[in-house]
Amino acid sequence: MIPRRLALGAAAVAVGGVAVAVAVWPGGGDGGAPADPPSDSKSAVSPTPAPTKSYPLSKAPATIPAVGAHKPARGPGWKPAAGGRVVVGDDDLADEGKLLAGELKLSYAGDAKPREGDVELALDPDRADASAGRNESYTLSVKGRRVKITAPEEAGVFYGTRTLKQEVRGGRAAPEGVVRDEPAKPRRGFMIDIARKHFDAEWIEDRVRELGDLKYNELGLHFSDDQAFRIESDSHPEIVSRDHLSKAQVRRILKLAASRHITVVPEIDSPGHLGTVIAAHPSLQLRDTRGVAARGAVDISKPLAAEIVDDLLEEYADLFPGRYWHLGADEYRALTVANPEASYPQLAAAAREKYGSDARVQDLATGWLNDRAETMRPYERGLRAWNDGFFRGGVEKADDDLEVAYWTGKEIGAREPVEYLKEGRKVINYNDEYLYYVLGQPNTFRYPTGQRIYEQWTPLVIRGTKPVAAKYDDRILGGSFAVWCDLANSQTQEQVARGIRMPLRATVQKLWDAREPGLSWKEFVKLADRVG
Repeated sequence: MIPRRLALGAAAVAVGGVAVAVAVWPGGGDGGAPADPPSDSKSAVSPTPAPTKSYPLSKAPATIPAVGAHKPARGPGWKPAAGGRVVVGDDDLADEGKLLAGELKLSYAGDAKPREGDVELALDPDRADASAGRNESYTLSVKGRRVKITAPEEAGVFYGTRTLKQEVRGGRAAPEGVVRDEPAKPRRGFMIDIARKHFDAEWIEDRVRELGDLKYNELGLHFSDDQAFRIESDSHPEIVSRDHLSKAQVRRILKLAASRHITVVPEIDSPGHLGTVIAAHPSLQLRDTRGVAARGAVDISKPLAAEIVDDLLEEYADLFPGRYWHLGADEYRALTVANPEASYPQLAAAAREKYGSDARVQDLATGWLNDRAETMRPYERGLRAWNDGFFRGGVEKADDDLEVAYWTGKEIGAREPVEYLKEGRKVINYNDEYLYYVLGQPNTFRYPTGQRIYEQWTPLVIRGTKPVAAKYDDRILGGSFAVWCDLANSQTQEQVARGIRMPLRATVQKLWDAREPGLSWKEFVKLADRVG
């Protein structure tokens, strides 16, 4: 191609059978200076303007999870560069702005007027959801060598910064155009069993940072079980295990989680899984007619059991300010025998006394769950319980506002997910077939793979491998990947972090984006390595 500055005049001549373009300058010559330039400047040839670079139409950014929509445009895109700044249109976005500035090695300029090279963060309250729901949508625009991220709420702005962070990782440019994005599901969780295995505060904080970058918004902490009680207690210090988190460490985790718009969801499981409480208060142990202890189960006919659990709920409700709380309620041993009324007559008698002559042990257990929910009502938390804590039939019903954390269909008498959905209950998907990472792989558990989640699981697949009907989709709030530490020494905490890396990414891809994945699994893994 002839350079544009030589294209004032050109002729093609044949050289060896090949047409060669030769520039011909005014006045003759072969491309050197004109022989006799005109003396009249007005008649001189005007200099040709520098060429404008032509850019191809941009492609959608490659991120995890994938963005919802991208309107392409032509342009150079945007890269963080020396002199670039992060500016905010609202003081409430200072934390998001400072975080992004530090990550991209830009300066933070507060409410300065944006200029070329900058990233601007702004709230758009006109787009806020009029309902009580959380609006996590955002818009990310790349134009004129500037980036602007807007959203109705701070969480959406934060998610936009996570997209930008992935776009420019490894020296790449954020593509020109406009991203409009929002999650398919409002609950995107990761739960860690810190009761059976002690995880140090720094490890948990690393997971919070990882979850934030992946646009998760919940971290579940199961910190009480038969093996240990892992958070400092003022009301019942006698139950706290040697290796535990101090309240100061918990507050640090909570502060970090809040900066990533992650709600920490505590769980004190009861009336089963209370072995540490029983160890300190052996009179509360549930025993059958032969005197055989029911592992981890307190005798819920004894008022002291409820008093201690309520003490703990009230104490930790003050420590954890988040909007959700997990009440547990699974695997109460009294209800895993053939005839609970015959095996545990003291429970049967308490049930009849409280709920009438037709009441059974399951009604007493349901009443326990409702009473613990009542303890939490003043704290205005959204409450959930495991699916096997909800029973079919009976005279006492679980409170209507309790959400179902559905984890398994393998328990005796387990109800199908559709039963809860038909009742109008909201369900959170913890499907143990895909989303349970159980240390040591006891019983029939196998470590879940990201590929299997990515290729087979969706939020509709609540139990086993079969999805429920799509008409129930709105009642499925989302899902949670869970680490359980049944055989605690099977892996170190570093091995756990490596083992859950790709399953976490596959899970959030399916919770954020309802479409069929656009990448093969091999391509998804490569993308994960590229964007972090």
